[in-house]
Amino acid sequence: MFFLTPVLVAVFCVLIVWIFKNADRSIERRNGEPRARAEARPWVDEDLTDSSELQQVEEDADECQDSEENVEHIPFSHTRYPEKEMVKRSQEFYELLNKRRSVRSISNEEVPMEVIDNVIKAAGTAPSGAHTEPWTFVVVKDPDMKHKIREIIEEEEEINYMKRMGHRWVTDLKKLRTNWIKEYLDTAPVLILIFKQIYGFAANGKRKVHYYNEISVSISCGILLAALHNAGLVTVTTTPLNCGPRLRVLLHRPTNEKLLVLLPVGYPSKEAMVPDLKRKSLDQIMVTV
Repeated sequence: MFFLTPVLVAVFCVLIVWIFKNADRSIERRNGEPRARAEARPWVDEDLTDSSELQQVEEDADECQDSEENVEHIPFSHTRYPEKEMVKRSQEFYELLNKRRSVRSISNEEVPMEVIDNVIKAAGTAPSGAHTEPWTFVVVKDPDMKHKIREIIEEEEEINYMKRMGHRWVTDLKKLRTNWIKEYLDTAPVLILIFKQIYGFAANGKRKVHYYNEISVSISCGILLAALHNAGLVTVTTTPLNCGPRLRVLLHRPTNEKLLVLLPVGYPSKEAMVPDLKRKSLDQIMVTV
């Protein structure tokens, strides 16, 4: 019969301990990977994290909304232009948008609300995943509410510039002469806060999946920027880092909405200045295969 000597027992125990320690390290490495990636990107706003992946809706079948399987289809109405007119219209549209600039010095002069209604209606024409239209546009005109928004954003932005954003990002922004002071949040006659709805609700009250909600809302924001410029108004695209939850509560928005973009809107002030930036040429942004 085989008997373990004290030396063999000691060796066996050391081997067991070594195996368990290595197993623990392996688990820690796997668990630490997402955290390490998050720490490497200090500018990531948790409130902006896209939740459109399918695992977000891994719910019991009886908790999901009923699918709209039958939607009436109608003939498509299309206007076809002669080729010369197509070229002319496309060139004019490009020239119009090429004059669009981000303006941080905004006049307090009132703007027609009908214009704001129209540009938001235009933004609402954007395509969306499964036509879920996962956007909410909150228009703020009240001076007290605008100031509260400014206080929240400047408080968080100071921390962003001093700690969260990192040296490289802050350095890259110096040429734009921007910092955490956001006077335009008070002076602009209108603030438009665009929220993405990470899910919605069907008529029966059950949750409704909003596929690709962040991409859909981002497309809508692009249309909104073009519509504002077309109407003769200016704005600056802002994404208030780490401000979303507090602004959502301030504006009494539901928990399924997350702030994506904030646009101060108005006329440019008389002293408005913009950096003399150049856009990339066509051969730098387009590849033809």
